[in-house]
Amino acid sequence: MPRVELELVIHAPRETVYAVAREVEAFPEFMPDVKSVKVLEKSEDGSRTVTEWVAYASQLKLQVKWTEEDLWNDANYTCHFRQLKGDYDQMQGLWEFLPHPEGTLFRSTLDYELRLPLLGALVQKVVHHLVTLNLKGIMEGIKARAEAKARGN
Repeated sequence: MPRVELELVIHAPRETVYAVAREVEAFPEFMPDVKSVKVLEKSEDGSRTVTEWVAYASQLKLQVKWTEEDLWNDANYTCHFRQLKGDYDQMQGLWEFLPHPEGTLFRSTLDYELRLPLLGALVQKVVHHLVTLNLKGIMEGIKARAEAKARGN
């Protein structure tokens, strides 16, 4: 299964970054490729959510939809997520928010399978590139929002 691993230093306190990441329903406000995120279920303590996502891969002119379960661990500043249903054949991952001398290290690991059998191996490389770009976009969006909040904006 293909894997994407990315890290990003965010110049904001870990609590701020984590709080921004948990506000997934706000992502479409500051992430152009995320068209909508709708919370379908939320546990009483908020540690488990089920969300419905619609994203757009402009390079392929392709809309991607999925429903995902997120398991938030406030003590460890992590989120384990996995697709329950949707356009991916499989999708799961981990977000980690770690202390860093300059603020927070945001580490993301994403394992996915998106088979497009009619399009072949070359398109799989394109898909991997687009999945990576999409994940970078989400991480950069969280970074921008968290740094603005840390500055009081």
